[in-house]
Amino acid sequence: MSHKQSAAIPANRRVKAARPSTLGPVDPVRLWEEIVDGACGCCDPLVKGLLATGIRNHSSFRGALAALIGRKLGDRSVADDALAELVMEVFEADPDIVRAAAADLVAIRERDPATADYVTPFLFFKGYHAVQGHRVAHWLWHNRRGYLALHLQSRCSELFAVDIHPAARLGRRILLDHGTGIVIGETSVLEDDVSLLQGVTLGGTGKNIGNRHPKVRRGVLIGAGAKILGNIEIGEGAKVGAGSIVLESVPPYTTVVGNPARVVGTRHSSLPAFTMDQTLPPIDYII
Repeated sequence: MSHKQSAAIPANRRVKAARPSTLGPVDPVRLWEEIVDGACGCCDPLVKGLLATGIRNHSSFRGALAALIGRKLGDRSVADDALAELVMEVFEADPDIVRAAAADLVAIRERDPATADYVTPFLFFKGYHAVQGHRVAHWLWHNRRGYLALHLQSRCSELFAVDIHPAARLGRRILLDHGTGIVIGETSVLEDDVSLLQGVTLGGTGKNIGNRHPKVRRGVLIGAGAKILGNIEIGEGAKVGAGSIVLESVPPYTTVVGNPARVVGTRHSSLPAFTMDQTLPPIDYII
């Protein structure tokens, strides 16, 4: 796009993949090239500085992500530049964190109809920022830097309204759509390709210690405001309806809804986290 053209996103950038391409590895180098290309296409004078600071001034996806986390989560206790340097050290110690972050970004573009490019979620989506902050905190938690990990958790909670305990285990291609009000407890597990909407809680049921939080298997979609409580399993490909209270394990490829949640309809064969289809089959009971 030339500087004389409109800053609007071209129609061809709005085309979504017919099926998820994140199932294979995502190359952060190629992804970064596309992000930079998208940033260079904007000619809005009020946004140029933001795009330069966030994208064009950096030579790699890894460097830009470290700077973004530092800028977002830095405060008087831990300065922006010191935090960005720490994040870079974490990325160097575990490059898989960067690959996971790249896969998360591609997943957002493929699943979220409001996302027309990679620049938008990278710079502006707090659900994405919260997940990447957690990935760093998780590494710190398991490398004897627990207080710093808890500090990052606290900052993510304050800034993004997303509270993920550093010990929680997250796979790749995670989408926290909108993000606001999401709580993920200490012993929670989210496998690959999970999508959560705002207000979801993966919590415990009391003061029990030990393994006490949900295990969410691959391809699960959890609707807005759903509460999943206890050391239970949400099976692969399951769908949890908005506002549901789930207290028992959910079989794979089934849909549950209600308070308490119950199985509705028949088993499906797709992974609803990919389609983000939140509709429910016919319900034969009153909630």
